[in-house]
Amino acid sequence: MTHISTFSRLLRLCVLAVALGAATSSLAQDVGAAVVTEHTRASLLLSRDVARPGETIWAALKLELQPGWHTYWRNPGDSGLPAAITWSLPAGVSAGEIAWPTPERVPYGPLMNFGYSNLVYLPVPLTLPASASAPESFTLEATATWLVCAEICVPDEGSFRVSLTMDPDASAASSVHGPEIDAVLARLPKQAPWPVTLTRQAKDIAIAAGPGFPNADPASVMFFPHDPGLIENAAPQRAQISAGTLSLTAMVPEVPLDMPAQTGGLIVIREGASQVAYAFNALVPPMSAQSPDIVVDVGLWSAVIFAFLGGLILNLMPCVLPVLAMKALALASKGEDGAAARRSDGFAYTIGVMVTFGILAALLIGLRGAGSEIGWGFQLQSPAFVSIIAYVMLVLGLNLSGVFAIGGGIMGAGQSLTQRSGKSGAFFTGALAVVVATPCTAPFMGAVVGYAMTQPTAVTVMVFESLALGLAAPFLLFSLVPQAAKILPRPGAWMTRLKQVLAFPMYASAAWLVWVLSQQLGADGFASTLAGFILIALAAWLLGVTQDAGRFGVSTALSLAAFIGALALIATLNTAPAAGSTAQSAYTAGSEAYSPQRLDELRAEGRTVFVNFTAAWCITCLMNERVALSTAEVKQALADGHVAYLKADWTNRDPAIAKALASFGRSGVPLYVVYRPDGSPPEVLPQLLTPSVVLAAIRAK
Repeated sequence: MTHISTFSRLLRLCVLAVALGAATSSLAQDVGAAVVTEHTRASLLLSRDVARPGETIWAALKLELQPGWHTYWRNPGDSGLPAAITWSLPAGVSAGEIAWPTPERVPYGPLMNFGYSNLVYLPVPLTLPASASAPESFTLEATATWLVCAEICVPDEGSFRVSLTMDPDASAASSVHGPEIDAVLARLPKQAPWPVTLTRQAKDIAIAAGPGFPNADPASVMFFPHDPGLIENAAPQRAQISAGTLSLTAMVPEVPLDMPAQTGGLIVIREGASQVAYAFNALVPPMSAQSPDIVVDVGLWSAVIFAFLGGLILNLMPCVLPVLAMKALALASKGEDGAAARRSDGFAYTIGVMVTFGILAALLIGLRGAGSEIGWGFQLQSPAFVSIIAYVMLVLGLNLSGVFAIGGGIMGAGQSLTQRSGKSGAFFTGALAVVVATPCTAPFMGAVVGYAMTQPTAVTVMVFESLALGLAAPFLLFSLVPQAAKILPRPGAWMTRLKQVLAFPMYASAAWLVWVLSQQLGADGFASTLAGFILIALAAWLLGVTQDAGRFGVSTALSLAAFIGALALIATLNTAPAAGSTAQSAYTAGSEAYSPQRLDELRAEGRTVFVNFTAAWCITCLMNERVALSTAEVKQALADGHVAYLKADWTNRDPAIAKALASFGRSGVPLYVVYRPDGSPPEVLPQLLTPSVVLAAIRAK
C-alpha cells in the first residue's frame, strides 16, 4: 500500500495547488441566494425566515452537482479538498462549524476519496442575539469554496447573501426550505451511544465499540476517520461483531502522519439503501513502542549497566577530553601530599556530574511531558546555547595561554568556577564535562537513552545517573586510589608548558562550535559569533592588562564593556536557519534531505534506502561521516546498488525527525537505518560505523 499512500499525498498537493492557483477560473460573480458554475448549482438556504432572539437556526450550503462529478467530506481521503464557508455576519450573530453529512467512498484508480455525488447539503448552525425589542432585519453574507472532480478537478467559489428577520413575537414556522433542511439534519451522524476506544498499533488502528453495538452484518460496517493520513484509505477494513461489541481494524500507512492525542471519526453501517452513522471522539493512548520488531526493550538493569559503560566511553570522546585534561593537570599539581585534597576534588567532581545529569534529565522529562519532540543533545539545537559554550571554550583557552589570570575581574569570576582549586572548582568542572559531552553519543547510549525516555520518571533518572557515574568514574578512581594517582607525574616546570598546550583543544572546540552555528544560522550567525569572539578576546586581553598594572582603570571598564557586548550579540542570533545554510550543504554529494514522504516514495519505487540521522553538533556523527560514509568504496557501493541515501539533519529542531527517532526507541543522534525493498523490518546499524559495516548492510539482500 506504500505506493498508494505516496501517490495520494502527491495528488493532494497537486489538487491544492490547482485550487489555489486556478480559483478564479470558475468564479461566480453574481451575489444572491444561488450561484451557478460550470458543474454546480449552489444555494444558501435558511431553515427560518423569521426567528426569535437567542434562537439557533440552520443555514445550509446546497450543492447540486452534474452527473459524474463529486465533492469532498471534511477528510477528503487520498486527494481533494473539503468545502469551506467564510461568514460576514451582523454584530451578535455567530456561525458554528459545518455539520458534515455521512460521506460515501469515491474510488479513483488505486486511491480512495471520501465525499458526495449528485446532491449534498452542508448545514451550519447560526446563533442569534439574545434580545431584541422590535423586529429587526439582518443580511447574512457568506463566501463558499468547494472542489468538484470527475476526470479533472475544478475549484468553485460563490458569494451568497440572504435576509433574516429577528422578531420577539415570531412563531415557530419555518421557511420554505425548513422541511428540506430538517430532513438533512435528521440524517446527520448520531453521537455514538456506546463507548468507543481507538488504539494505535504498529500496523493497524484498532477500534472497539460497545457493548450495545447493533447486530449488523460485519461486512456492512465501515470506519471513516476525521483526520487525514490516519489510515490507508483504500485498504480493506476487518470488522467482527460479537455479543454486542464491534472490533474493527484498519491499516495505517507505512509512513503515517502525526498521530493526534485525540481523534475520531464515523462508524457507518450500510444495509441496502439505508445507512446509519455514529460519530465518536476518543483519546489515543501512546504506543509503548511504534516499531516492536525494531525496538528492543533492554530492561531496567541492562539499561543501567549499559548506561554506565556509555558514560565511561564518553570520557574518550573529543568533546570531553579537553575538560578532563585540564582538571587532571590540577590534580597532578597537588603532588603526593595532597591525597585528602584529591579525594575531596573527586567527590566534588562526581557530584557536579550527577547534579548536572539530574538537571538534564528533569528538563527532558518536563519538555517531553509538555509535548516537545526533543532528545539527547537538544540544548545544542539552540544557537544561543551553542554560542555561550563556544565563548566558554574560548575563555578557557585564553586563560590557559596566559592572556589573563584566574581571580581578577569579571571575566575571572565566572571562568574560575572550573579552573580554581578546591571543591567548587571540581564541582563546576563536572558540570562543564556534562554540558560539552552532550554532542557525543557513545556506544550503548542510543538504546538506553531512548529506553529511559519511555519509562516512568524514577527509571529515567536512574538511567541518567548511571550515565553520570560512568562519566565521573575515571576521575573519581584517580582521586581515591593512591596506586592510580602514582602514575601522575610530579609537579614541575613541565606543567606550565602543558597548560599552554591544553589551550589548543579548547580553541579547536570553540572553532567547531562556530562551524555548528554556521550550519544553524548561515553567514549572518557565523559573522555575529566571530564578532563575539573578537570582543571576548579583547575583554580577556584588557583584563590581563589590568592585572599586570595591579589596579583597576580604564582597561577594566573597557574589558567589561567588551564582555557585555559579546553577550549582547547572542541576543541577535536568529533561531531560524538562513536559506541554504543547513548542514546538508556540507554533506556527501548524492544524498537527499530526509522527509517521511520522501522515504515513502523511495520505498514505493522498490529501492533500498539508507537513512542517516545526524546533526552538525554531533561529534560521533561527523566522525562516522568521515571514517565510513564518505569513503570512495561506500559511495561506489551506494551508486552500484542504486541505494537511496537520505540525511535527516537534526541540527535545528525538527519534530518529524524527533518522531522518527522515537519510533526506533531513540532520543538522539546518530542513528543509521537501512530499509530493504522486500518489506522486511528496517535494520538499525551500530552507532560507531566502519566501511565494512555499511557495505555489508547495503549489499545484503
